[in-house]
Amino acid sequence: MNNKSNRLMRPVREYFKQNWGILLALLVMCTFFTIFGNNFLTQTNIVNLLRTCATNCYLAIGVQLAIILAGIDLTGGALAALSGVICVMTFEKAGLPIGMGIVAGILFGIVVGMINGAVVTYTGIHPFVVTLAMQSICRGAAYLLANGSPVTTTNRSFGSFGTGSLGPIPYPVIYMAIFLVLDYFLLNKTRTGRHIYAVGGNETSARFSGININKIKILVWTISGAMAGFCGVVLAARMSSGQPATGEGYETDAIAAAVLGGTSFFGGTGTVGGLVIGVLIIGIISNGLNLMHVNSYWQYVLKGVIIIVAVYMDMMKQKRQNAAK
Repeated sequence: MNNKSNRLMRPVREYFKQNWGILLALLVMCTFFTIFGNNFLTQTNIVNLLRTCATNCYLAIGVQLAIILAGIDLTGGALAALSGVICVMTFEKAGLPIGMGIVAGILFGIVVGMINGAVVTYTGIHPFVVTLAMQSICRGAAYLLANGSPVTTTNRSFGSFGTGSLGPIPYPVIYMAIFLVLDYFLLNKTRTGRHIYAVGGNETSARFSGININKIKILVWTISGAMAGFCGVVLAARMSSGQPATGEGYETDAIAAAVLGGTSFFGGTGTVGGLVIGVLIIGIISNGLNLMHVNSYWQYVLKGVIIIVAVYMDMMKQKRQNAAK
């Protein structure tokens, strides 16, 4: 019985051992905003907080996979906007069923992600440049398709996709939980997940060991595109419109969540458990500062500082590891 209990508790102990620093930061932040923020621990605010975290988490899952490959994906926010516009236009303008609109939005995200992966893989252009260019393309395309204004809908069935709930739990939070479980399974229980870590850790060694590098890269950016597409559909359902301006700066939140959660820009490192904490920290910062009526512009400043500090700490950690070898 004790052996079985020890086996069950070992992953929990390992999780706290790996993430004790950011868990402590999370606890300090929650305590601070509970004391100084109005209504931080109310049920209404917690539900709103989780909705915000869910939106960031969709994008952060894809961004983390790209960073594990020692790459990046800056397309997320703009692609979400374009996917949302396409989704709503499919059933409002083309007259197709709502389900087709949802599929169209997600499918478009998959296609764009696949294009990103193919360009990165077969041209050798750095992912930063490729996805930055695609970000601009998607944002411009969203404005062109929508003629510069939101594409609205009054369909309640579609709205419930982003605003409905199962008891007290909002649908977007349920989607988030499902995607996190799938992400954990992919990275920890499949050969593909092991290959993603191997390619990110040392691409040359991975190639010599027989791993299909091209397939892994295209797959990762395709998943990232799919998550951005899904994010766009959920946002469109929440706002009852496909808005070409939505999602601006979302990729910054996703990157901040990933690096705060311990995902290394050097590649080959990153966990789903760490990502969850990073998403919560970014969500709590925005939510808590809003409750304290702090100017929203300061949030951009703070998130930028967080990314710089997190990357610097990652660099110092990498130097210590190299020195110890």
